[in-house]
Amino acid sequence: MDLTDDADDQGKKASKSDTHLESTESGSKRKRLFNKELRCMMYGFGDEATAYTESVDMLEEMVIEFISDTTLKALNVGKKGKIHVEDIIYVIRNDPKKYARVKDLLTLNEELKKARKAFDDRQMLSIDQ
Repeated sequence: MDLTDDADDQGKKASKSDTHLESTESGSKRKRLFNKELRCMMYGFGDEATAYTESVDMLEEMVIEFISDTTLKALNVGKKGKIHVEDIIYVIRNDPKKYARVKDLLTLNEELKKARKAFDDRQMLSIDQ
């Protein structure tokens, strides 16, 4: 009886590794969305100038999974079919680092909008004169 159980366990392990191979093979056919950016980020954080493709692919899978999970959570929080900035903030409110970073980026975005508007207004005034 123990031998049968061991054989079944080995069969399960083989099927799990086969599934992993299938997902890896299908992953190579998918479009790489963040490849260039992730390579630059990895280099900036101390990796080699030419990072391993497998490392970049794994990191990209993690990024896409994080974005998908956060988006789905935000969809469940707010109005159906729409995601607002407040929904994202609500989802990450319990993670102080992410929350602080989002607040900083939103503040910077508002400052950039004001600076662009002021620049455009100045250009319009100089054209009129």
